[in-house]
Amino acid sequence: MAEMAAIAASSAPLAERAQAVVETLHRWAPTFDTLWVAVTVPGTSRIAYVASTGLDRSVVDYLDGPSVAREIELVGLDRSATPMSVADFPLALEELPSGAECLLPAGLRGGLGTALFDTGGRYVGFLGLLSTAGDPPPAWLRDRLGRLSSLIARALSPMRALAASARIVRGATAGAVLLDDETVGPLPGLAGDALLAGDSPVVRIARATLRDGQVYRSFLWPAHDGHATAEHVRLTVLAAADLPDCVLGLVVVAPAAEHRGLTPRELQVLGLVIDGRSNQQIARRLGVSGRTVATHVEHILHKLQAPSRTLAAVRAEREGCYVPAAP
Repeated sequence: MAEMAAIAASSAPLAERAQAVVETLHRWAPTFDTLWVAVTVPGTSRIAYVASTGLDRSVVDYLDGPSVAREIELVGLDRSATPMSVADFPLALEELPSGAECLLPAGLRGGLGTALFDTGGRYVGFLGLLSTAGDPPPAWLRDRLGRLSSLIARALSPMRALAASARIVRGATAGAVLLDDETVGPLPGLAGDALLAGDSPVVRIARATLRDGQVYRSFLWPAHDGHATAEHVRLTVLAAADLPDCVLGLVVVAPAAEHRGLTPRELQVLGLVIDGRSNQQIARRLGVSGRTVATHVEHILHKLQAPSRTLAAVRAEREGCYVPAAP
């Protein structure tokens, strides 16, 4: 218990904490030949493998696939905090694809599996202990593993990394998790927002930011997507830290602080100036006259106290007064 509590309190990366968990458990329960742990992908039913002991690469690759998550749901392992023996499964091991295609060919016939739940009751991961012996584990072992499971969940929970990232953004009102399969998941603890739905411009900008290798970006966007004259909110994009590899990062919505008194239309023009567009290009993009754009630019330079377009663009980006063009 003390060792597991120390791992749970550690600030080491997720992969290191997970490896420490399985190695500690293997010393504590040496009758099992292999151990592995996976964490849930936030906002989805997927699980992502993070560490193991004594498993071949081919087995690891199989356990990291989508079919294993479905089988965990099928046998009810994701709904009970009580460790379940392979002998307790509603289906024989050979009737499950993972058993017939992976575990039994690897000589693994028995073991224990347990879901991991955080203090809020959220399913945050899965722990499997496998053995070549098919005998059910003793009751005392199940009981002790059940008592350890809350500490193991605390050590592995991806929620703490998500919560820490979201706290960086002051006044955050909504957020989403961006996954590598082009889907979007909810950010625990924050509401959703129409701006963050599916293939919205904001989500596409955030994905492009993360795929370009940027770890942080902040920009403004109309609060009501598609209405350039609407008030703006601030979007913050953060690369994933201490999360499964399939998580690209987060995008968080917060109120926009004062932005030099620039109007929504001036912010839109300024964004195009930052993108390097000429007055004529901006006029064509917005469907207005070149004289109107010139007037907006004059007001922008005055409000930013900048003698040139270049200096205005630098100050605007530095102060977060940037509205990127929709992809």
